[in-house]
Amino acid sequence: MLGIMRKYKQSFIIKAVFIVIVLSFVGTIFLIWGKGDEGLSDSGYAVKVNGEKISYKEFAQNYERMKTSIQQMYGQPMTSEVEKQIGLKKMVIDNLVTTTLVRQEAKKMGIKVSDDEVIADISKMPYFLKNGVFDKQLYEQLLKSNRLTPGAFEDAKRKELMLEKARKSIMDAVKVSDQDARQAYARKHDRLNLQFVSFAPAEVQKEVKATDQEMNDFLKRNEKEFRTREEISLSYVLVTPEKTASKVAVNAEEIQTFYQKNIDRYQGKEGILPFEEVKVRVTGDALRFKAAKHAYELAADALNKNLASGNLNAAAGMLGATVTETPMFSMQNPPASLAGESAILQKAFLLKQGEIGGPLETSKGVYLFKIKNRKPSVVPPLDSIRGEVEKRVIAEKSAELARKKATESQSQLAKGTFGGTMRETGSFQFSEKGEIPGIGNSRELMEGVFNLSKNAPALPEPFMLNGRWYAIRLKERIAAPDADFQKERQQLIQSLLPVKQREAVEKWLKGLRDKAKIVINPALTTD
Repeated sequence: MLGIMRKYKQSFIIKAVFIVIVLSFVGTIFLIWGKGDEGLSDSGYAVKVNGEKISYKEFAQNYERMKTSIQQMYGQPMTSEVEKQIGLKKMVIDNLVTTTLVRQEAKKMGIKVSDDEVIADISKMPYFLKNGVFDKQLYEQLLKSNRLTPGAFEDAKRKELMLEKARKSIMDAVKVSDQDARQAYARKHDRLNLQFVSFAPAEVQKEVKATDQEMNDFLKRNEKEFRTREEISLSYVLVTPEKTASKVAVNAEEIQTFYQKNIDRYQGKEGILPFEEVKVRVTGDALRFKAAKHAYELAADALNKNLASGNLNAAAGMLGATVTETPMFSMQNPPASLAGESAILQKAFLLKQGEIGGPLETSKGVYLFKIKNRKPSVVPPLDSIRGEVEKRVIAEKSAELARKKATESQSQLAKGTFGGTMRETGSFQFSEKGEIPGIGNSRELMEGVFNLSKNAPALPEPFMLNGRWYAIRLKERIAAPDADFQKERQQLIQSLLPVKQREAVEKWLKGLRDKAKIVINPALTTD
């Protein structure tokens, strides 16, 4: 599912679907029927919007509803990992905040919904129609089966209609001017030819040098990137269950008890296997378990008797084991003998010098361990990493020099004083993909250059694309015949209106949110 979402997340269809889900204006019954119990420990709220509380129950129900909608959209179950990566929790919170803000604003606007409007809307909902006609009995049955009362349902529908009216009032105020239509006409039919110069860091690198002062400053600013990893060497003792197995035995009662406590281990195709059928296996498992326990007890005893002195060799002698020593290693690159033993590594790096750690049991056995040597993490002196730092400083300075040259060139192009060699794109039309000949693909840049005119022929700032800075000037604009504008005027207005309405709603919502006081329960901001 996540792969599909990543692949198509920029498509208009996916964006439109998410707008519907997030804004929840129409098309679904998005409100929770009643506040319900207030949960989330003793906090009593999930979100506060301008002092109005939204209960945790409301959040949880919206969460499940949105999760189900997305699963149905993609036809795949959603894992907890996917939920985190797409930010489902934030989406739900934003949804609740948005609907609350719009409802609050609708009240300020004096928007009301009459009983007749509620009844008319509900009577058209397909869920409650029988043979194309509203059926009151079906209506009441469906609500009852979903544990809803008509009063609560109709109140929620009233709020939904109020939100829709508020949104519609914003949309109805939007007009498309002749100037808007003419700009759209020009963007559709005009052809441009651009002049440009470009600068890439690699092309100006020969003009850059790195001084010792610059390298030292860079190292100080980025010391985390050059800091060495902490390293230790360990001395450790490993006591395996096999070593202590010969010293323990299990009786019939212990075997039976082990079987009962671990009965889930002994399942066949038709359920739990009878004890007699798996007795030999259970006996071996019980023996290994007891041997491991005995190994742990022996190691704990040896540790306690040598803890004060920190003498690992003496502890090894009590256990009849040998002490193994490792070379220096970092957490990220452990020695082969400790590969996969993450619990040991984590504990070992927390040990103080001279302290014995353990006993710690892993799948291999029980460990006692001690730091032999420690090499702390440090920032190396410049001389020891000069080559890498110099390379980074030159790359940084080259990028800045390329930007500076492009900025200077852009200023000269705007004034008409640029005296260098320029390239041309040749004639091209507006492209939704942002395809500009000789430069590359950028919808943002395409929008910018199609706003250039004879009176303002140059971009205000250089533009970076694919690691290269571009200074750009309009050389020629071949305008579409103005006489044809009237033929397309009405069509252009109709195509622009929904776009401008959507932009107006988004701007309105942003304004509501910017001035709102929103408090999210801290428990919802942690995973």
